[in-house]
Amino acid sequence: MNPLGKDFNEFFINLAPNNNKEWFDEHRKEYHSVIKEPFEQFVAALIGAIQQYDPKMKVSPKVCIFRINRDIRFSKDKTPYKLNRSAAINYGGRKDFTASGLYVEVGPEHIRIYRGLFQLDKPAIEKIRNYWAKNMDAFKKAYSNKAFINSYGSIRGETNTRIDKDLKEAAEKEPLLYNKSWYFFSQLPASEVDNPKLIDLLVAHYLAGQEMCDLFIKALH
Repeated sequence: MNPLGKDFNEFFINLAPNNNKEWFDEHRKEYHSVIKEPFEQFVAALIGAIQQYDPKMKVSPKVCIFRINRDIRFSKDKTPYKLNRSAAINYGGRKDFTASGLYVEVGPEHIRIYRGLFQLDKPAIEKIRNYWAKNMDAFKKAYSNKAFINSYGSIRGETNTRIDKDLKEAAEKEPLLYNKSWYFFSQLPASEVDNPKLIDLLVAHYLAGQEMCDLFIKALH
């Protein structure tokens, strides 16, 4: 059951031209009833659905959901609130950047699902590259299967221009070894926000990326 309704996106559409504390305070009760509480229920239901495939995903919505407040300290845009709600369902919640779970963002522009590896330190990048070089066929199979391509298309991420000389031969066959992050994402129309099957759709995307994420997890452990 999807607890989100059409009024979820409507709230953010109304917030966009009134993105200030005064307007938000006047509509705080609406925010709690239309956005905050339904999204917490939504994330709880999504965690429960993922637990059917990964029983170790014992995490609460509270540690997964990002704040609606924007970090405006170093931004020219001083509007205080985000125009969507998002959560990172991982073993360590929103502060966990491993490949174990997924990031979901819901708002009036789109619904996005991300998986993969972000913000890796140098030792982690080296682990991924070395494991990938030794398991080229497994990685190619993971990103070439029909479910992955239909859900995500391809792997993205920032790249380095140089790579360890020991990996150059492998990188000629597999340019993704030059990456320093490896992520993939899919986008659904914002109109799907109240689709009763939305959680099922997200879980299908989660499963489509699991073969690749399992390889990342093996590489890092």
